[in-house]
Amino acid sequence: MVLADLGKRINNAVTNAISGEQTDYEVTVQSMLKEIVTALLENDVNIKLVSKLRDNINNTLLSSNNVNAKLTNAQTKSLIQKTVFDELCKLVDCEAVSPFQPKKRQSNVIMFVGLQGSGKTTSCTKLAVYYSKRGFKVGLVCADTFRAGAFDQLKQNAIKAKIPFYGSYTEPNPVKVAKEGVEKFKKEKFEIIIVDTSGRHQQEDSLFQEMVEISQAVKPKQTIMVLDASIGQAAVHQSKAFKESADFGSIILTKMDGHARGGGAISAVASTKTPIIFIGTGEHIHDFEKFSPKSFVSKLLGIGDIESLMERFKTVSDQDDAKNTLENIQQGKFTLLDFKNQMQTIMKMGPLSNIANMIPGMGNMMNQFSEEETSKKMKTMVYIFDSMTKKELESDGRIFIEEPTRMIRVAKGSGTTVFDIEMLLMQQQMMARMAQTTKQMGGLPGKGGMPGRGGMPAGMPSIPGMGGMGMPNMSPQMMQQAQQKLRQNPSMMNKMMNMMKGSGGGMPSMQDIMSMMQDPQMQEMAQQFSQGM
Repeated sequence: MVLADLGKRINNAVTNAISGEQTDYEVTVQSMLKEIVTALLENDVNIKLVSKLRDNINNTLLSSNNVNAKLTNAQTKSLIQKTVFDELCKLVDCEAVSPFQPKKRQSNVIMFVGLQGSGKTTSCTKLAVYYSKRGFKVGLVCADTFRAGAFDQLKQNAIKAKIPFYGSYTEPNPVKVAKEGVEKFKKEKFEIIIVDTSGRHQQEDSLFQEMVEISQAVKPKQTIMVLDASIGQAAVHQSKAFKESADFGSIILTKMDGHARGGGAISAVASTKTPIIFIGTGEHIHDFEKFSPKSFVSKLLGIGDIESLMERFKTVSDQDDAKNTLENIQQGKFTLLDFKNQMQTIMKMGPLSNIANMIPGMGNMMNQFSEEETSKKMKTMVYIFDSMTKKELESDGRIFIEEPTRMIRVAKGSGTTVFDIEMLLMQQQMMARMAQTTKQMGGLPGKGGMPGRGGMPAGMPSIPGMGGMGMPNMSPQMMQQAQQKLRQNPSMMNKMMNMMKGSGGGMPSMQDIMSMMQDPQMQEMAQQFSQGM
């Protein structure tokens, strides 16, 4: 995330202010404000906005009511946290302006504007997919006749996303192309028509004139400016110039997955008093999040954002697969096919770092993991699943224990080892055990999530190696070391595989697991894991 460093520094400033006993409250507040102000300025947030934020926090925390009140240490901490959080939300919130909401059974023309290279064409496709997933009939129009290859890019994106499109290789007039495309889709009763316009490397009169003419021709109900989040203070000047010419009503921030300074984007929002509606967090078609000030600041400060996580999950998951998995869990089952579907859903959700930032407390933990190795591990698991038969996938995994030759066949077909198959089966059995526990406890709770998952929403997939449903918090390196130890100790592996069978020949019971955990060798391995190997 572009503002990850900013969030970390603000979070550290607040943490330092609320940690320990408050000896001198005013000195503590001033010290915290100094750190926050420095972090914001170094991340290109406009100095006027920073000054206003500082004054607001200072006035709230050092008001006579709060200074004279006999607040407990806990109350003081809560006051500081809430005040900083609320003021950061105000930086990116435009309460006075409500974002446009498209309506079904009528044509909603949406026009995109912005400089070349800001991610305009990609954002058009992402928005089209977003609305298509929500039942709208969406069409894309390429009115960018200036950039070579613009139509080809939109065409490829549209075909991949299965979105109808319109454009021309021969017509040089963007106004004519835009008008013809919009009229065509209107006749075909399309509900959302997205028009991609030309950009330039810099602001030019010809660009602004072209935007005005296209706007007059297609009469958009919403004009969106696409703003590169990493361009710094130039974002303010750029957004003001576009506001005067195109009078855009919303902003989409792109390239929020980079590491550049992104405070200028915040300044642009405040200067134009225009709401952000979406943010682009990567190149993948689903790396697109609906913007919410509170959610944005929550992720910025490492608090997490379960709402956005569920939104992403619903967008990428196959609803039939998700429904079948939930039904199985309700019945106390968790098949290998359920496991496979979860892996594929996670991989569709984009970089694991983006997912982790939405889970409370997981963002900082992700820094301890190698995303490349974790992704590689997940892909290997999918290869293993792809080498299984339908009968094997729909089983609870015991078929492999009863007929070990199946493991050899799957290992050869997936280019892995029998040990890799055994480790995957162990993970699946742990999840299956949790499903059985869920059934015994009366099924899935309405909103509280599954037992043992820290309140995660029901049906959400767990991330291998990062905790979750029955999985230890093991990094790929730790998992690799565990594999080496188990290879060196066949008796331990046999004990674990026997545990998977269960004492009664069925699913492993809690007594089986507890018995295993009491084994001296297992305890030694667990102790090494807890110490980071």
